Amino acid sequence: MSGECFPDQTPIDDWFYDLRVPSLEEMGKPYVLTDYSILDDGKVHTAEIQGLIDKAHEKGGGVIVVPRGTYLTGSLFFRQGVHLYVAEGGVLKGSSEIQDYEIRMTRIEGESCLYFMALINADGVNGFTICGPGTIDGNGLKSWKAFWLRRTWNPKCTNKDEQRPRLIYISNSSNVLIANVHLMNAHFWTNHIYKCDHVKFLGCDIYSPAAPVKAPSTDAIDIDVCTDVLVKNCRMEVNDDSVVLKGGKGPWADSAEENGANERILVEDCVYGFCHGCLTCGSESVHNRNILVRRIRVLSGSNLLWLKMRPDTPQHYEYITIENVEGRIRNFLNINPWKQFFDLKGREDIPLSYADHIQIKNCSCVCETYFNVKKEETQYRLSDFTFENLRIQAKQDGFDPDAIENVSVRDVVVEKVMKQA
Repeated sequence: MSGECFPDQTPIDDWFYDLRVPSLEEMGKPYVLTDYSILDDGKVHTAEIQGLIDKAHEKGGGVIVVPRGTYLTGSLFFRQGVHLYVAEGGVLKGSSEIQDYEIRMTRIEGESCLYFMALINADGVNGFTICGPGTIDGNGLKSWKAFWLRRTWNPKCTNKDEQRPRLIYISNSSNVLIANVHLMNAHFWTNHIYKCDHVKFLGCDIYSPAAPVKAPSTDAIDIDVCTDVLVKNCRMEVNDDSVVLKGGKGPWADSAEENGANERILVEDCVYGFCHGCLTCGSESVHNRNILVRRIRVLSGSNLLWLKMRPDTPQHYEYITIENVEGRIRNFLNINPWKQFFDLKGREDIPLSYADHIQIKNCSCVCETYFNVKKEETQYRLSDFTFENLRIQAKQDGFDPDAIENVSVRDVVVEKVMKQA
């Protein structure tokens, strides 16, 4: 055992330190697309690739190999024992047309409903691997433009109103590895894992643009009712949040069987380009515990730690540690009510939420605002926060010790500057 612990002193299991990525030869019989007349010809090959996945499964498993070239597809559904390898120069590219993505019951934005499936899907599998030096490209530009056009017509339109698929959706699965691949240009969320355990993202490059056309809601990694997740050595630059903890929303979300907690999440040695939040709890989240983010570099971001407090959802964020961070960020800490699409669904009282045992330490950052925290005791209670060994340059300090019950501040220097460097 390493001797290291999560924030509540639960030992970090040896599983988190096993960074081995299997070679192509170790992944089973290779099924190379071009060997089965699936060509780089500009045609959408959904049925042919799905047929190859099914064939590999029926013959005992193997690996779908995307060779050099660009291969178009809609929704693919991986089955037990079948992996995906994208070779150097290979691109598995999503169709830009929504009709190429199946509609099924799925989990999206904190609820189960009929919606469009992702480009890559896997449900109920054990030991699924996506790896290789190539690229999975969502090809989302058309849907981004359509989303913003719809928003111009109807400013209240939701993410789901402009129908668009996620890039990767994995549910009810264990021992999942996504390693060393380029994941880019998702129509909607880039990676979404739901009710999974023991999932690793290693060395991935996750990207969607913020300009000239913003890629709306293209979160890098959405972790939804999962346990034991490692995000390591990844680069994340997306036009929304990078690592997002979800788990359900609504006035009775904490009692619904489909919802639940995220526990034992480790994010380390990552680089963040532009994003809205480096670690975000919400906006659909009921319980997050034992979250450790460490040794990260932020090139440009809006929020380092963002706790979205929904007034229509009972939430509990506890034992979260952020440490050894350097870089530029607009808000070092952001805790405020989050009222987007607020709906109490007939409940007369506001469910009370909590955030406690939060530590931020050993950081050196340039910020717009150091402490952007609103006290709102009718909606949520904040307690047991620790700020330690921080070197902050900020236009606004904003620190209010009365916003948090039992706050500890040790060796914190906030230097006021006129503008960010």
